[in-house]
Amino acid sequence: MKLLRIHCFQHVDYEDLGCIKDWCNIKGHKITYTKFYKGESLPRTANFDWLIVMGGPMGCYDDEIYSWLPHEKKVIKAAIQDNKTIIGICLGSQLVAEVLGAKVYRNLDKEIGWYDVMLTEQGKSASITNGMHEVSKVFHWHSDTFDLPHNTIHIFYSEACKIQSFLYKDNVLGLQFHFEVTEESIKSMIKHGRHELKNEKYIQSEKEILSLIKNVELNNKTMFQILDNLATNEYNRMYNPSR
Repeated sequence: MKLLRIHCFQHVDYEDLGCIKDWCNIKGHKITYTKFYKGESLPRTANFDWLIVMGGPMGCYDDEIYSWLPHEKKVIKAAIQDNKTIIGICLGSQLVAEVLGAKVYRNLDKEIGWYDVMLTEQGKSASITNGMHEVSKVFHWHSDTFDLPHNTIHIFYSEACKIQSFLYKDNVLGLQFHFEVTEESIKSMIKHGRHELKNEKYIQSEKEILSLIKNVELNNKTMFQILDNLATNEYNRMYNPSR
């Protein structure tokens, strides 16, 4: 299978690719970055095969605060139009949803910690969920949500958040939660977001989050399955265009 040029949009230093970087290294794929917190420039879509848009504490509607946001959205839109494989995680999923025309807004409840997500009926038969469990305990850290974009498949939901994931065509995936997290990245997110760990319905304490950190291994295994399935979809588009 072809080696991929994977580009990452990283908004803050403490929300990185996590285990996705391990998958890329194992497979031999090349990773490049735009680190917005360092003021780095955006690439042309011709320079990458996949685009991974990471999370961050900002909202996708904060264009006046973060001058790079409108430009980032333009590149995401161009990448979708160019049929690139795209994964949006947390803020990244919200940016992709907005570019696809969906409304992004505050969820009724913040969701921080380890909570179950369930596959929808559509999600159970989606190309990217092959080999996955119907229920997964995953790591969340988000306060925003979005409506389901038009012409997408609703993949996951949770008790606190109806739209946890969507798939556009077979190559644009939005995930509100974090299959990619490592022990290190969770501890870093806690360090920078400890002030958000309040006594609310869907917010766990730091102690509870760390007590469940063993779930990282299964989350990363699932992330690898999703990446493998997306790579297979890309191979099929390239070599079996009639599918």
